[in-house]
Amino acid sequence: MNKKLVLAIAMAALFLSGCVTTRIGRITQDPLRYRNRTVHVEGAVTNSFGAVFVGGYQVDDGTGRILVLSTRGVPRKGTRVNVSGRVVNGITLGGRAFGTAIEERNHHDRW
Repeated sequence: MNKKLVLAIAMAALFLSGCVTTRIGRITQDPLRYRNRTVHVEGAVTNSFGAVFVGGYQVDDGTGRILVLSTRGVPRKGTRVNVSGRVVNGITLGGRAFGTAIEERNHHDRW
C-alpha cells in the first residue's frame, strides 16, 4: 500500500478517535466516572438561557438530558449541536441545583 495513503488513514483515525461522542445517559448514570473528563456530546437544545457573559442550555440526545454551562453564547432551542467540555458535578445556577453538567469548551451547530 502507498505510504502516503497509510499515513493519511492513520491520521484520520487518530483525529476521529478524539471526537468519539459520549451518550448523555451514560454520563448521568455514572457521573463520577466522567467527573473532570472532557466529553463530546451531540443532541438537540431543549432549553437555553443566558446573561451578558454566561449562560446555559440543556442538550437531549435521546438517552438523557444534560445542562451545558457556556461563556461563549448559547444556541437557540431546537438547534442540533455538537458540544465539547468538561463534566462537573454539584452545580448550582440561579438558585437551582443541577447534579451533573458540562462546562463547555466549544460547541458547533449542526445543520
